[in-house]
Amino acid sequence: MSKEIIVKNPATGEIVKEVKINSEEEINEAIKQGHDSFKKWSKVNAHERSRLLSNWSRIIQEHKEEIAEMMTLENGKPLSESRGEVDYATSYIDWYAEEAKRIYGRTVPASTETKRIIVSKQPIGLVAAITPWNFPAAMMTRKAAPALAAGCPFIVKPAVETPLTTMRLVELAHEAGIPTDVIQYVNGSGSVVGRIFTSSEYIRKITFTGSTPVGKQLIKESAETVKHVTMELGGHAPLIVAEDADLDFAIKQTMATKFRNAGQTCVCANRIIVHENIADAFSKKLAEEASKLKVGNGFDQDTQVGPIINEKGFSKIVAQIEDAIEKGAEVLAGNQYKADKEAGYFFIHPTVLINVNLDMVIMQEETFGPVAPIITFKTLEEAVEIANNTPFGLAAYFFTNNYKTGTYLHDHLDYGIIGWNDGAPSGAHIPFGGMKESGLGREGGVEGIEPYLETKYLSVGNL
Repeated sequence: MSKEIIVKNPATGEIVKEVKINSEEEINEAIKQGHDSFKKWSKVNAHERSRLLSNWSRIIQEHKEEIAEMMTLENGKPLSESRGEVDYATSYIDWYAEEAKRIYGRTVPASTETKRIIVSKQPIGLVAAITPWNFPAAMMTRKAAPALAAGCPFIVKPAVETPLTTMRLVELAHEAGIPTDVIQYVNGSGSVVGRIFTSSEYIRKITFTGSTPVGKQLIKESAETVKHVTMELGGHAPLIVAEDADLDFAIKQTMATKFRNAGQTCVCANRIIVHENIADAFSKKLAEEASKLKVGNGFDQDTQVGPIINEKGFSKIVAQIEDAIEKGAEVLAGNQYKADKEAGYFFIHPTVLINVNLDMVIMQEETFGPVAPIITFKTLEEAVEIANNTPFGLAAYFFTNNYKTGTYLHDHLDYGIIGWNDGAPSGAHIPFGGMKESGLGREGGVEGIEPYLETKYLSVGNL
């Protein structure tokens, strides 16, 4: 078994760095250190925790270009997107630096004159996180910031494809004054580290962003020690374009949500559902705009779409496109590849498909790539049926200028995040999370700190 993770640049296949895999003994020692630090960290007053988080955010911003370049090197996304992700990452730290000071309790009127009831919140304990490769900075801080703000020590296992960004962020947290045993990282395979995390008696909460099958396994394993879990799992986002939608605006927003990070995000629009009366105009315009996107190395200034992360992801996307074509889909744009298995890089040009039907794999499984399949509808009921026909319920989008149509779609779409005339609804101040098999719990907003807190009440009698 290899003792190192080989981090490669997905745009070139070149080795960036070799990272040591932590042994089981090392991981357990880090967990024990995190557990032991809980007693002290949980007693640090909220204003001091807030100050340290603010320091961390400031130091990350001072190293913004370094971190963005590291992210593009190991992830492949355009440098402009990496810079944006650094800002997104620190926005979570800034938000929870403030929320640390707003963990409130309350008093409850008692049922007798001789009692007083007091409700308080306290940190849950050591938190373990497993984060994905597609947003190596923001997905880590979205978990670490509320945990630390609540008074919980934090240990993270980053994705094997992109550990360098997370490792650097943890180092900067230490420079900011957060103790080394309060925020830590470990490296290794997800199955090995996941098993260690879920079986540990010292870890009280698991927070995970990744695929639904892995999330289900973590939930099962966490049940043995009754750990709290937050799960941000797979998506299969629909994007509905109503007949009255502003077509140019809908196209612009569809481009933003579909092709960001080469379509490798959990909230990317995966199924474009367009009213039949405007489908031809919408499809041609979307194909025209998609064809303009520059595909290439993320370090090239004009690149807008970077590489697919690895061969496995590339093969899945190509198989979905080929399946759709075999079943009658027509390619309006894209379906072009630049790939070298031996060298280790894989690019797919933004692809637009029409004449799509529900029998195609691309309409049933998450794509995680730059492919926009377009299917048509006649009635809103039909659009909602297509949209909800999935076990997933993370993000959905719709475009209409009719408030009745918008209200109907909001009320009937089974998704935790919905954008109405908005292709980018994410933010540190909103509760991010899904319904059905897309997850448990919320991250961000005032709701995002609650999963790191226990509620206890005190009943004082004989007053």
